[in-house]
Amino acid sequence: MKIEATGQACGAVVTGVDLAAPLAADAVAAIRAAWLAHHVLAFPDQALTDDDLERFTLAMGGFGEDPFIAPIPGRRHIIAVRRAADETAPIFAETWHTDWSFQARPPAGTCLYGIEIPPVGGDTLFANQHMALDAMPAGLRARVEGLVAIHSAQRAYAPDGFYGDQDKGRSMDIRPSETARATQRHPFVRPHPETGRPGLFGCLGYVIGFEGMADADAMALLVELYHWQGQERFQYRHRWQPNMLLMWDNRSVLHAATGGYQGHARRLHRTTIAAA
Repeated sequence: MKIEATGQACGAVVTGVDLAAPLAADAVAAIRAAWLAHHVLAFPDQALTDDDLERFTLAMGGFGEDPFIAPIPGRRHIIAVRRAADETAPIFAETWHTDWSFQARPPAGTCLYGIEIPPVGGDTLFANQHMALDAMPAGLRARVEGLVAIHSAQRAYAPDGFYGDQDKGRSMDIRPSETARATQRHPFVRPHPETGRPGLFGCLGYVIGFEGMADADAMALLVELYHWQGQERFQYRHRWQPNMLLMWDNRSVLHAATGGYQGHARRLHRTTIAAA
């Protein structure tokens, strides 16, 4: 197995391992250690079935829960991230976020496997939130230390949300629900559950406010933080290839989809890795 860092703010490419076969315990340990160190791992040239994707996810920690998006037929834990060649709905997940941060125990990570990849566009951006905290000016850091963020899926998946009842013409099987209005609270600055390294957790979108702060003040701070957290110097831009598996640590990075592939179909299968 060879692990080569991208040279960007995070990310590494892993070669010399076949994920279509069961992994030995030492291989699993090496992959998880690299994942914790680099936050995003890309595995090119992997011919995987849905069974293989599920087996790898189980090896990395088991399945998390995926609300509001229906799984593919015959599977409980795989969703399709897809877009038709002629689709005109806004790009799915085109703003910074960390997956399902509104859950009581947000997932440790996400696996995404490229099946149908456009010849242009469709990159995924990642922003290293340990680096974003380390570089934060003292004044801003003093304002966010100790804050408890209020997370909710309401702006995205409530019936009146972005992917709600008015969202039409989309290939993905999204199921908006009133349950999206529920809230969970997590420290905004927190140590990584496994490495202990402090970082920022979440951002505007799934974070709708801060405990004890007026809504207007919280929104102004969230907008300021959103611009800070996603700066290019904290980013890794991932360029997709067919048959590539990507896994990332939702506790360490934000991510965002990009477009630029109009006229081309795109399809990937996704699983969620449960909290450690």
